[in-house]
Parts: sequence; structure tokens; C-alpha cells
Amino acid sequence: MAKNKGKILVVDDNEGIRTTLKILLPKYFDNVLLLPSPKELNTCIHEFRPDVILLDMNFCTDINTGNEGLFWLSEIKHMSEETEVVLFTAYAGIALAVEGMKRGAFDFITKPWENDKLINILQAACAHRHKQHSDIPGSPDRSETKPYWGESAQMRNIRNIVEKIAPTDASVLITGENGTGKDILAKEIHRLSARALKPLVCVDAGAITETLFESELFGHVKGAFTDAHSDRTGKFEEADGGTIFLDEIGNIPLHLQAKLLRALQDRAIVKVGDNKSVPIDIRLICATNKDLPQMVRDGRFREDLYYRINTMHIQLPPLRQRTDEIIPLAEIFISRFAKKYRRDITGIDESAKSALLGHWWGGNIRELQNCIEKAIILAEGKILTASGLFLSLDDPVTEIYDNTDETLDTTEAKAIKAAMDKYNGNISLVAKSLGISRPTLYAKLKKHNIG
Repeated sequence: MAKNKGKILVVDDNEGIRTTLKILLPKYFDNVLLLPSPKELNTCIHEFRPDVILLDMNFCTDINTGNEGLFWLSEIKHMSEETEVVLFTAYAGIALAVEGMKRGAFDFITKPWENDKLINILQAACAHRHKQHSDIPGSPDRSETKPYWGESAQMRNIRNIVEKIAPTDASVLITGENGTGKDILAKEIHRLSARALKPLVCVDAGAITETLFESELFGHVKGAFTDAHSDRTGKFEEADGGTIFLDEIGNIPLHLQAKLLRALQDRAIVKVGDNKSVPIDIRLICATNKDLPQMVRDGRFREDLYYRINTMHIQLPPLRQRTDEIIPLAEIFISRFAKKYRRDITGIDESAKSALLGHWWGGNIRELQNCIEKAIILAEGKILTASGLFLSLDDPVTEIYDNTDETLDTTEAKAIKAAMDKYNGNISLVAKSLGISRPTLYAKLKKHNIG
């Protein structure tokens, strides 16, 4: 029996399961490590460097939702994007499987398991991991991060602007609705800049708690506060020589905006607990879906900070204003996700095209991408049909966009309330339907006083 050279890390709190796998897996793989808890994942990933992690989805007694597994899946992908993850649970469900695969899981297996099936899945995951590594030695695959410009006059104009401003160090403010591709555009500006070989550090400003704002952005020294057990490098210092992308900048509280402005003006940061100034060389790109000029008039955003970040302004149009790009984008996503999930899907029929063109796309390109990804995962044939797009299930807030006279804040609040009602307050589903992170959703719920 030939062994697979792959390295398998098992994370499961059930001692009996770990004992069984400790006997089974070494027969097929050269290196196997077992953990009773995911708390040591960070250390193990960096020291053991597994090819595949077999991850239990529930670690708390009497909690069988699988949310823990989804959380740790996201953490693993953040620590090591190339590591494959196979989800392992006794509480299977199609929704959980879809969600796990959308977040980057290679596959999904239920307990009790069939040994042959488990081994086959782990071997396939190892093979996929090794193939990816050999296909792209030393460089990331940028196919998913390059923008699709389309043929509309609006996007052609934006492309011309990007090509002109990217080689400069001018600060750029990107605005547009959620899901329009502001992060992708920021990455493209960095890619085309003279700083392309230096870091691009992305920060979701709306997800940083007020108490950790300075520590996250500027770093801290050992002993600065109770949990500061060692020095920490902040995001600005990580981006030194490169670009820092501050997403959701409109969500930064007013009293913290002054601290950000000081760092941008001085081109230097002071770590929490220290009094030394550290010079930084960064290019700044910001993004928001907020009406910052209105926020300035309302006293909710500093005027001096607004002008500091707004040397160049790019407004991304919503997808509903770019209907000629919907089908080409859908076809790009079909090709991408068919390859990712190893599905033999070749295209879409006319009914699917009509459904896509008739949809509102309140979540814009991100919603379209999620729609196609789910359809690919659940597809039963080679051609996607209208019924296989599940659009009626993915449109919780269409009705709120009818009043074009409302402010962005009002529209945002209505969208969140509609989604909360539809999904009965399930934070994960609400955040996913709106195309935002859970921390960002919590911040918005607090802002709009939505319980």
C-alpha cells in the first residue's frame, strides 16, 4: 500500500475519533497530527504546515450549528490560504455544506464516516493542494482579483482614470454601493503602481472595535495594556513601502478620525504604550458606501480628513446600471467556480439569462458572484437554468430600493431591517445576504439602533 506524501492535521474534540484516526490515517499518509482543540491552529499551521486539515465543526457541548467550524475555516484560510480544509460533522445539512464550500472548504464529510470515502477525499485534497502549488510557484493566482472592465462608457472612463493615477502616489477615494468591487479596484490600482512589489494591506475599518483601533492600525509595545504580552506591528507599519487600503472608512467614529488624520499628516505613527514616532511610507486608498460630503455637513466626518483622503475620487456604478455586463460576468463566474468545485458546467440557458437580466442585484457584483457560486455547487446538469439560480431566495431586500430620494443611511437601515426580518435575526445569514462581514453588520446594527 503506497502512502500519500501529504501532511494531515486533524482537529476534533472527540477522543474516540482521534484515537481511531490516529490508527487509520498513518496507513495512507506520511505525516498525521491530531489536535483536540482549534486554539492551537495558528502554531500548528506555521510549524507543521499541513496540506489538509480535517476540521470538526462543533467544539462546544450541545451546540450543533456548525458555526464554530465555519469560523475556524475562515481563520485557517486567513492564516494559510493554500491549505485545504475538509469539514467533518455529525450534523450535516446542504446549507452548511454550501456555506462551507463557499468559504473555501475542499469538501464535506459526515460522521459516522466510511473509511474509503474519507481516505479518497483526503487524498484528493492533497493532490489538489500539490497541483496548485506546482502550477503557481512563487506567485499568487490573480485571476480572481483582476477587475472586469466591460464595455460601458462608465467603466471605460474609470479604467482610463485608473491607468493615469495608478503610477502616482495620489490618495484615492473609491465610493459605491456594497458589492460593486471597490476592493478589487483598490488591488488593481496597487498592481499598476510603482509599489506593486511591496505589500498591499487591506483593513476593514468598520470591523475594528474602538478600543483596538490604535493597536490595530499603529501597533503596540509589550505591556501597553493587560493583554499586550509582546510587541505588535500595526497595519500602517506592515504597509510601509506599499499601499494601505482602508475599507469602510465612513464607519470610523469621529473621535478616532483625528488619530488617523494625524498619522496621515505626519506620515508617522506612534505605537500604543510608546512615545517614539515611527516614519511610514504608504500610499493611501480608501473606500466607502457612505455619502461622505453629507457626513461632513452633518458633523459626522472630519472635513480635513475628507480632503486628505480624496485627492482622486472614483465612483463605481451599481450593476443595475451596467446590465450589458451581467451575462459576461456570470459566464466568468461560471468558469471560475466550475473549475474550483470540479463541476462539469458549461454555461447557462436562455431562461437563466432572462432571470439574471431581470433581477435587481441590490448586492451588485458580489450578489451575482454568490448566486453563481451557489448554483454551481448545487447544479445537477451541465447547463444552469433559471430555477437553478435560486434568485427568489437571494433577494431579501429588493423592495427597499424603490425610493430614490432617500439617503444612503436610510436605505442601508431599511436593507438591514428587511434582511433581519427575512432571516429571523440570524446574523450569519443576514451578513451574507448583504455582502458584509459579521463585525461590520454588528457595527451597523448599533449605528441604526436595530435590535
